[in-house]
Amino acid sequence: MDIKVISKNVGQALLVSALFMFLSMIVSVVNGKDSALGPLAISFIITFIVGIFPFIFVRKANAISLQDGYMIIVLSWLLSFIFGMLPYVLWGGEFTLVNAWFESVSGYTTTGSTILTDVESLPKSLVFWRSSTHFIGGLGIVVFLLLIIPDASPFRMRLTNIELSSLSREGYRFRSIKTVHVIAFVYVGLVLIETLLLKIAGMSFFDALNHSFSTVATGGFSTRNMSIAYYDSPLIDIIIMVFMLLSSIHFGLLFGVFATRSLKPFRHPVIKFFLGTFAVLAIFVTISLKSSGTYDGWGRALLDGSFQVASMLTTTGFGTADNASWPLFANIILLYAVFQCGCSGSTTGGVKSDRVYIAFKAIARQIKQNLHPSSIMQIRVGSHFLKDNEAFSAILYIVFYLLILLVSFAFLALCGIDVAEAFSGCLSSFGNAGPALDSLSTMGNYASQPGIAKFIFSIDMIFGRLEIYPIFIVLSMIFKRAK
Repeated sequence: MDIKVISKNVGQALLVSALFMFLSMIVSVVNGKDSALGPLAISFIITFIVGIFPFIFVRKANAISLQDGYMIIVLSWLLSFIFGMLPYVLWGGEFTLVNAWFESVSGYTTTGSTILTDVESLPKSLVFWRSSTHFIGGLGIVVFLLLIIPDASPFRMRLTNIELSSLSREGYRFRSIKTVHVIAFVYVGLVLIETLLLKIAGMSFFDALNHSFSTVATGGFSTRNMSIAYYDSPLIDIIIMVFMLLSSIHFGLLFGVFATRSLKPFRHPVIKFFLGTFAVLAIFVTISLKSSGTYDGWGRALLDGSFQVASMLTTTGFGTADNASWPLFANIILLYAVFQCGCSGSTTGGVKSDRVYIAFKAIARQIKQNLHPSSIMQIRVGSHFLKDNEAFSAILYIVFYLLILLVSFAFLALCGIDVAEAFSGCLSSFGNAGPALDSLSTMGNYASQPGIAKFIFSIDMIFGRLEIYPIFIVLSMIFKRAK
């Protein structure tokens, strides 16, 4: 591993966080120099110095190897979590060391879980910093790798092809730097458009911008204790629901819709599978809410049911109602939504819809193959025929995902955590969704969880955001060097 290469690129990632700390300081000044100005200024100085340090002493760095690339990715995220918790720790309040770590990890991984019992008591600058971690993490998960290593094309291609489905490969048919521009264009464009629409719908500009950061990053941090339910506005609910779904679709395909002014990219089978899943789950939840007597009318049941399904399926985690009071069947549907989630190439977490789609196609092919042993059958996704190893890779990831989920659940159970909260919390954290069951519901929080549980949940968030393999690859590299 080349320390110079790694340190310089990790420093670049820290400078991004430093930039948003500085912007948060401006928000503080605009709001009369609120109580977070000092903590943000100290955090900015520390993060900026550490981030700029490698650029002073490393004049020229070598080309990035595959091993360097993995180390850069993992270290950049981990150090962002650590430096990102500084404003919380220095400000104090509910932010103990463990709580600050949890909130920082939840922000950058766009999970949206929180330890805060009163978000509205925070100074606006700290609220903005909190939402900014969503913005950085949301853009980072799609573009970070390409942004860091745009010139090492053979290594970049090997890295980007690891665990990317056929949908991801079809969506980006550009050179690496062009891909970065496409993703940034779609991401920032969605934020700006949603901010404008939410402002028109009645939100303040500050709330609209913060909620847009959270929506497009599929994060879930809100400026209000009651999340989206605070506004009690069907129009705001619908706007956010639409943008949650859009942000869970492959950004390359969204750009294709804009560039061609055609909805043809939405005909891709994985997109149909994702949107079809949303429609079916929303109908099931609506029927469950109405038949159980939770809602008197079909209209509100449909709106809240659809919003909550969209929120969990896209791993955003906003709430217009408290799912803790919902029937068990509706919550089981929401848990499945957290497992499947949106499409690869987007800001969503979870297993991803295209892996689930490939798994279903593989099962169907195996059944047909057993009925017709002499026939030759291939799995087709859009215009791409999958090789057996590609389908196996998708299924293996799902198995690996479930195995880690089971291990996390076992550790939490040993810690004495309630079974429902332990399982749903692990599933939601691993899927980067946020809300779960009981006290961890859409209107709840993780404040009452013991420190060890918060740490395990945060590790699940990291594994979910980095999609498992990079962490194990880096650990393997470290152990080999230690021998």
